Amino acid sequence: MTEKMKHMNHTTHTRNVLIFAGSDPSCGAGLQADALTVNALGAHPLTVVTTLTVQDHNRVYAAHAVAPDLVIAQAHALIQNLPIHAVKIGALGSADNASFVANLLQNLRKTQPNLPIILDPVLASGHGDALAKDDMAAALVPLYPLVSIITPNLIEARQLCGLNNIDAQAVWFIAQGVQYVLIKGGHGRSKKYVTNTGLSADGTLQQWRWPRLMGEFHGSGCTLASAIAAYLAHDLKPHDAVAAAQIYTQKTLTQSYAISDGQRIPNRMAFQGHP
Repeated sequence: MTEKMKHMNHTTHTRNVLIFAGSDPSCGAGLQADALTVNALGAHPLTVVTTLTVQDHNRVYAAHAVAPDLVIAQAHALIQNLPIHAVKIGALGSADNASFVANLLQNLRKTQPNLPIILDPVLASGHGDALAKDDMAAALVPLYPLVSIITPNLIEARQLCGLNNIDAQAVWFIAQGVQYVLIKGGHGRSKKYVTNTGLSADGTLQQWRWPRLMGEFHGSGCTLASAIAAYLAHDLKPHDAVAAAQIYTQKTLTQSYAISDGQRIPNRMAFQGHP
């Protein structure tokens, strides 16, 4: 055995992020965006497909939920054989999938009580195209007590809790059992800035203001949530992970690229490495 082979056999295992999300054939959002982001930040993605979509980088034309037993079978195969250091949840496709995933994560938390779980409550595409036929706002409720960090945009936050005030929305999520809320301000009215609002369960409130970039982007929310998951897998504190993920995401947007006319693709390889 060569010295190189000996080194490879004793290399410390990487950090794994278990991802539940829908497949995006354009690779701009969804499962593919999550995997690219997690890998760019020095962790390894473990992907569970929850929804098959028919879409390009601009619109979703159809979405078909994967059967719950197949979703759970995918997850079990990974959980039984691999260490999980963080979980990222995106579009789940159906109320049944949300229920099954909640039950699975409740059991996983029994052996890993501090396992970070990040929920990006995707209800529709950026253009408002539906990603599920069920009432996903209601279906996500059982997940809230398990969630370490939730990352709704302004539209999703309003749909999920029925409130218009951002501070009140954040407080509502904390009351449901979520440990940290990051409300993304990309749909805000300011033409110069995007303001993101964070609230932790201990009452700490903080805002970040980023220059608003020209154009539209496909998968920016997926990028941010999966970056948070990757940083948490590397044992960053929640506030530090949220801050670092925003810096990373802003960099992917400033260095975005076009695959055709319409929405641009965040360049997830604009920064690579881990803390």
